[in-house]
Amino acid sequence: MTGVNKVTLIGNCGKDPEVKHLPSGKVVAKFTLATSEKWKDKTTGEVKEDTQWHNVTFWGKLAEIIEKYVKKGNPLYIEGSIKYRNYEDNGVKKYFTEIEGDAIRLLVKKEDGSLAPPAYDTSQPMAGAKANPVSSAPLEEDDLPF
Repeated sequence: MTGVNKVTLIGNCGKDPEVKHLPSGKVVAKFTLATSEKWKDKTTGEVKEDTQWHNVTFWGKLAEIIEKYVKKGNPLYIEGSIKYRNYEDNGVKKYFTEIEGDAIRLLVKKEDGSLAPPAYDTSQPMAGAKANPVSSAPLEEDDLPF
């Protein structure tokens, strides 16, 4: 049996992406993404909020696009998979979880506060660029959960 490792996140970029151009020619972009959930406490009526922070990594052409267009605070739609890594630091085993992205879409806020896709969709290859074999099909506005 084959499993599925698919993550879909909508949140805000927590810091400007850190982009590295490796000696091999590969490009990698890393940043954090904040996703928040709000609810009203049934007993107190107080509005509560829980924010989760996700480490996100993109490679290749999408990393180059992120370098040009993504900034701290931007609302983003991201698709990818969960990756778990561990390493040793001074004899202490450390664990790290990240989302390895394979599609990204910049979202913009409308006047009413809702989110909408922009005219430029980074989940599609730029003109003249080779298609990313792991990018998903473009999203239609009706596919977004709001």
